[in-house]
Amino acid sequence: MENCIFCKIANGEIPSTKLYEDDDMVIIKDLNPQAKVHLLLIPKQHYANIMEMSDLQAATLARCVKKLSELADGFGLENGFRLVSNKGEHGCQSVQHLHIHILGGEQLADKMG
Repeated sequence: MENCIFCKIANGEIPSTKLYEDDDMVIIKDLNPQAKVHLLLIPKQHYANIMEMSDLQAATLARCVKKLSELADGFGLENGFRLVSNKGEHGCQSVQHLHIHILGGEQLADKMG
């Protein structure tokens, strides 16, 4: 997408603190952290949200999450973390490009919100 901020980050057009990058995704630090560690896993291919994935995109996302399992300890998430994917207005999705929030590095609250 031409004006998508996450597409531009993934393509290197907008600077970001990339902690990891491969052919499928980038993982960056969130600019407005909600936990001690707050990262964003951003697939490089653009699709609006988790409900609009093709089967191929779902398989790619599964690879991304699997890779996260290998990287988590290096990000300071060895004691656990939370994955969040917002969808739509009521889900508070602010960027219409699928991204997964990775929250951890401390004891998180039992309830969100």
